[in-house]
Amino acid sequence: MTVPGGQRRRARPGAPIRESKVSLRRLLRVASVACGIQFGWALQLSLLTPYVQELGIPHAWSSVIWLCGPLSGLFVQPLAGLMSDRCTSRFGRRRPFIVAGASSIVFAVLVIGHSADIGWLLGDRGEIKVRAIAAFVVGFWLLDVANNMTQGPCRALLADLTGDHRGGEEVYMNQREGFEVAGSEHIVCRLKKSICVFEQAARKWYMYFHEDHRRTRVANAYFSLFMAVGNVLGFATGSYSGWFKIFPFTLTTACNINCANLKAAFLIDIVFILITTYVSISAAHEQPLVSSEAYTPFSAEGGHEESSPAQEAFLWELFGTFRHLPGTVWVVLLVTCLTWIGWFPFLLFDTDWMGREVYGGKPNNGPNYSIGVRMGALGLMLNSVFLGITSVLMEKLCRKWGAGFTWGLSNILMSLCFVSMLVIAYVVKNLDFRNDLPPIGVVIAALIVFAVLGIPLAITYSVPYALISTRIESLGLGQGLSMGVLNLAIVIPQVVVSLGSGPWDQLFGGSNSPALAVAAVSAIASGLVAILAIPRTRVEKLRVYQ
Repeated sequence: MTVPGGQRRRARPGAPIRESKVSLRRLLRVASVACGIQFGWALQLSLLTPYVQELGIPHAWSSVIWLCGPLSGLFVQPLAGLMSDRCTSRFGRRRPFIVAGASSIVFAVLVIGHSADIGWLLGDRGEIKVRAIAAFVVGFWLLDVANNMTQGPCRALLADLTGDHRGGEEVYMNQREGFEVAGSEHIVCRLKKSICVFEQAARKWYMYFHEDHRRTRVANAYFSLFMAVGNVLGFATGSYSGWFKIFPFTLTTACNINCANLKAAFLIDIVFILITTYVSISAAHEQPLVSSEAYTPFSAEGGHEESSPAQEAFLWELFGTFRHLPGTVWVVLLVTCLTWIGWFPFLLFDTDWMGREVYGGKPNNGPNYSIGVRMGALGLMLNSVFLGITSVLMEKLCRKWGAGFTWGLSNILMSLCFVSMLVIAYVVKNLDFRNDLPPIGVVIAALIVFAVLGIPLAITYSVPYALISTRIESLGLGQGLSMGVLNLAIVIPQVVVSLGSGPWDQLFGGSNSPALAVAAVSAIASGLVAILAIPRTRVEKLRVYQ
């Protein structure tokens, strides 16, 4: 095999030909874009389910609005990942998609924030604001599309910078001395990382590639940390009720105080997304691909092998890759699916649960509901603090206990928290505080549960991506498409929850408890599967190779 022109260098026998590793400081800057993205996502999670009910959509159908998220994730993120794998822009493969996604986020939040004003201009005057709802839904769907367009390439960029897919890089080794093929001494061997990590490989090879796996976990932990920072800032912004005083122009005839606070919060989000996007793309110095064939495996004398799965059509090919997946990847996908069946009801109804179940309020009916929503946003801010702390400790936890075992324990903790929420809702239901605020002890208990949920959420945002990116490389997929494989295990359960959680809750009186009960069962199941079925690999096992 000849070395591709852009990577032809002198190779020592037994030594890999690779570029120098990307510094952790650069990885930190690249991951910072997660802060801006998650700032807007935090506002979306904390404020938009209550807001759409204030526009006139019943609680039973408010979850259907969120259907756009998983549907756009099903199509947009795999497509964006595959297209970024093939992108030959002079600005790199991932950065054009990150910039396009960030620009779309800015436009979408402007539409959402001004949806009431748009509806007023188009003739809304009644209690149910049909035109405002239409503008809101358009902006909401566009925001989910933009988030999926951005997050996939962001994750893939980090995988590029820490794995063996950096800019189409391959690993080569010269023919060993005394074993050269006569007349073909210039031919080198291309190595597969999946082969080099087996026990019988030389220890220096094992250590070389094990370091890449560790850096992949570190990069995903950085991403998770910035998501936590974005969550803290976003939820803190959503919990503050005085933005309309700081930005008085947001208060209009069509837009009341709650609406004005939402609009102002999204304007702040625009500033954050612009800053973090610039910091990230300026730090990621990608090597442009010469052509879309840069990911095509080379055969002898520069000829091309058959197309890899990443070079077929995107969605049906994505499903086709499942028959090539090893058993451990299937286990990771199953645990991911069960985990998100647990998470999505909470993410849909967290602040709504606080407003309804804890504060006993209803949208547009007294102050209790809006107070509960803001208190829920405060709880989510505390959740993000715990998420950030866990992200910092993530690498040590995975090194000590193994990634799968850590993930399983966190999901069991998540299930216990959901059970606690059911207990709190039951206690409040049997209290009689009429129009007064609930007892402070109940509110503190709810805030503690919200905060502790940040621990398993940090694991969910990091460990599955690291497990997939280090196990799926042997298939020859680009990192963008491999993220799309994991994304399918996330969006399919979200579609089910979006369609079923509202009507399911309505069957039991309209509360959020039935969906949380399903979430608790799914979380405990995912935890047990992760602990029992994902192989435990710890750093201590390296001693075997010394």
